[in-house]
Amino acid sequence: MEKFYDIVVIGAGAIGSSVAYHLQEAGFSVALLEKKDVASGSSSHCDAVGLICDKLPGIDTKMGQASIDYFGVLAKKFKYDFEYNPKGCLYICETKPEFDAASEYCAKQNADGYPLRMVRTKELTEMEPYIAKDLYGALYTPSSGSVAVNPYKLCFAFVHEAKELGLDCYTYCNISKINTNAETNAVESIETNYGTFHTKKIVDCAGVWAPEIGKLVGIDIPIEPRKGTNLVSEQTPQLCFHKILEYGYMMSKFDSINFKRAVSPLVEEQNIAFNLEYTMAHNLLVGGNRLFRGMDTRSEIETMKAICERAMRFYPKLRDIKCIRAYSGVRPFVKDHLPIVSDVDSVPGFYIAAGHEGDGICFSPITGKFVKQIICGEPTDFDISKLDYARFEKSKAMAS
Repeated sequence: MEKFYDIVVIGAGAIGSSVAYHLQEAGFSVALLEKKDVASGSSSHCDAVGLICDKLPGIDTKMGQASIDYFGVLAKKFKYDFEYNPKGCLYICETKPEFDAASEYCAKQNADGYPLRMVRTKELTEMEPYIAKDLYGALYTPSSGSVAVNPYKLCFAFVHEAKELGLDCYTYCNISKINTNAETNAVESIETNYGTFHTKKIVDCAGVWAPEIGKLVGIDIPIEPRKGTNLVSEQTPQLCFHKILEYGYMMSKFDSINFKRAVSPLVEEQNIAFNLEYTMAHNLLVGGNRLFRGMDTRSEIETMKAICERAMRFYPKLRDIKCIRAYSGVRPFVKDHLPIVSDVDSVPGFYIAAGHEGDGICFSPITGKFVKQIICGEPTDFDISKLDYARFEKSKAMAS
């Protein structure tokens, strides 16, 4: 069976479903291909918050804020409820050195116009009555820079809204080959278990699996899987009132931040960074960590022990709450901590939107919009040249 589409999008996670929606809305005929089901990969194995306070100053924060603002627009526009919930965030500082480092970060973000502020111990304990009383303070982000969504429902919302506009979604789709023109190397078709999809444009939104798709057109996409684990509690009375992270989260995410915490060897070894939030069903999500374990998504006992140890240090009452399950997933890590959102010069018609690591949910709305703008030949909302795939080709050329 042969099918014809203007554009084929590969991967139905938060990024791919957003890209498909935005392209379908722009008037293209779009096919969305997913090797399992919608939201079955990284998007269903993560937490549910979009933040600006876990981003480095510059384009990282700019993308985060643009996407958070856009979530509010989509929540009003979509018929499908993805549980949009603006909430404030507290970045907990355990010690004075952490508080000082966070204050420096806050000043940089303030200078760029973001309304973050520091809070001292007294205000922190007023904002979070059940938090440990010996903490030095926190970095506070208001709800304008911190929102919660349901990651499953977000993916299904994009797909649902796109289907209303004519999107065709093919789940359990296995891709065996991408055909390119012998002379120009331009994209021509994709061979799958559903038959051949003829198209002049492909967008690779396959996350940690994006390199597999890249190999089919002869390119190397430098994305590695980085594992994260979360615990889920029983339903509980209100224990926290904001999204909670510890300052160590920045260190676990960015290897450029050189800061030593006074933690146990287990917490250090498992690269734990405490974070806490409520779901709409009144369960607590308790995390988390970042480890390179290949594609292994099994939850590890030592990791779970270390998460519990760190969680109870910040919220002692967690000792009395049951953990009902744990889940782990892999996130698409790029060494420079910026995603790839661009075309590929060597393969005309091939585009990449992947490598967002822990920011895929947060960045999904604006990434979909960027891909639409790129394909339509429109200027992007702001300069995203730092996200170009060409940056890796340049570095390879320089190295050789």
